[in-house]
This record gives sequence, structure tokens and C-alpha cells, in this order.
Amino acid sequence: MGNTRVIVDYYMNINKDTTLFDLNNYQIGYYDYDFKNATDDFMDLYINLLEYDTLIFATPIYWYTMSAQMKTFFDRISDMLHGENKPLGRLLRGKNMAAISCGSDSKIFEGFDMPFRESANYLGMYYEGHIHTWLEANGSISNQVKNIIKTF
Repeated sequence: MGNTRVIVDYYMNINKDTTLFDLNNYQIGYYDYDFKNATDDFMDLYINLLEYDTLIFATPIYWYTMSAQMKTFFDRISDMLHGENKPLGRLLRGKNMAAISCGSDSKIFEGFDMPFRESANYLGMYYEGHIHTWLEANGSISNQVKNIIKTF
């Protein structure tokens, strides 16, 4: 189990009314202008997410940014902004978005949450903010991180 999943499981233990959608369990192809990936898992996942008022995206930090799976997911939201899918894209308006990052330590670089914040803004969502988390060397969650998660 990865560090981010440890954080997510802790968050879900505190917030029992949450549902986990792990991008690793879906086959989501890269965005392309010809919509060649229309039969992958993206559309079903997207429609499931529309049932929720708040979407919290949790990701490890790889090379100062979100994971490749998360970036691919965000890129594919572009599918919902054109043609016959546009009405589905508009259904994100008014929903809430937040982000949880998990790094190797407490250091977070300025601007990490910009893609989340600006995507929410572009999509007409309310950006609720970002928290940065990490695990101790022994794999445990420190009291400091527990408090960050609890106040989120």
C-alpha cells in the first residue's frame, strides 16, 4: 500500500460518508483530439463522480506535481467540454473540489495546487483548498499530519 493510500484510508476513517475511487482500478487512456479513447473507463467513472457534491483528489507528489494517472484524468475532463458531452461537463458547475497531496516529507513547493485550483475555477467549481501530508520514516502518520487532516 502506498503512502497516499495510508493517508486516504485515515481520512476515510474519520469521514465515514466518503467513497473511494482509485484511479489505479480504471483503464483511462490519454486525451486526444479525435476521442479515440471513448470506450475506456473514463466516462463511467466521470458519471459516477457526478453523484457527489464534493470531489477530493488525493495524489502522491511525483516530480513536484500530481501523479500521471491524476493528470490523465484531468486531461480527459476535456472530453466533457466538447460536442455531445458538453452538457455532462457542465454538471460539475457548483460542485466542490479539494486536493490532498502526499510527499516524502513536510516540504511542499509553491504552486503545487495550481492545476486543481485553476481547473476548479475553469469548470465553475468551488475550490475548497489543499492539504499536504506525509508519513514518518516508520510509515506512521504523525500527530501533526493527523491534525492537518482533521481540520481539513
